[in-house]
Amino acid sequence: MSALLEVKGLKKRFAGNEAVSDVNFVVNAGECVVLAGDNGAGKSTVIKMISGVYTPTEGEVYFDGELLTGNTPEGVRNAGIETIYQDLSLADNLDPGLNLYLGREKMKRVFGVPFLDRAAMRKDAADVMRSLGIEVPDPSAPVRDLSGGQRQAIAIARAIHWQAKLVIMDEPTAALGVPEQREVMALIHRLKEKNVGVILISHNLPDIFAAADRIIVLARGVVGGERKPSDTNDEEIVRLMMGATSDYDA
Repeated sequence: MSALLEVKGLKKRFAGNEAVSDVNFVVNAGECVVLAGDNGAGKSTVIKMISGVYTPTEGEVYFDGELLTGNTPEGVRNAGIETIYQDLSLADNLDPGLNLYLGREKMKRVFGVPFLDRAAMRKDAADVMRSLGIEVPDPSAPVRDLSGGQRQAIAIARAIHWQAKLVIMDEPTAALGVPEQREVMALIHRLKEKNVGVILISHNLPDIFAAADRIIVLARGVVGGERKPSDTNDEEIVRLMMGATSDYDA
């Protein structure tokens, strides 16, 4: 199987401080790879290098066989990678359809005058959410009235609507209740069924084991180990996250 995403030797320095060093991993289509690690482990720095926010000090990122390094965030999105940050980048005062098309709104003309085509955008939102098994009681209601799990679902639906091949999710269950956490995990599995690759950033052990096909553990900016959930347990992942053990120890 050819990798959808290849991360090769990524390194990032900030004013002489090496935040990330020699990070390597792959993500295949239809696979969820979890980047696990405690706060400050380097997870967000790695993701920002993939998504075009940061330029690596060293190393390269390939996507669909093409060099991705050096692209802007917009170029990365156009290539087929959507990053869903913790703030979700939703406009709370707008409905799901308008959030789906935020910055790329559908227009219609009435007697030559352009208007937002709200009906078309709401229909498209309803179609993509239905395909993901997402239920929103009132598609015309502003997203501020929705639950945390429903808001996550809209952000995921937006990524799918714009034909993302890889979705990066930054701590998607943070501040969610248990039922909503389960909804997000179910959505991740639906993405995989659609052959979408997923990178999940998390330090939450239940989320890690519920979602991952493979776990990449970062500690102090380096990869401490890679595991399949079936080949490890909570205790080993915690030790790797704390940097107490590593596959690369002498």
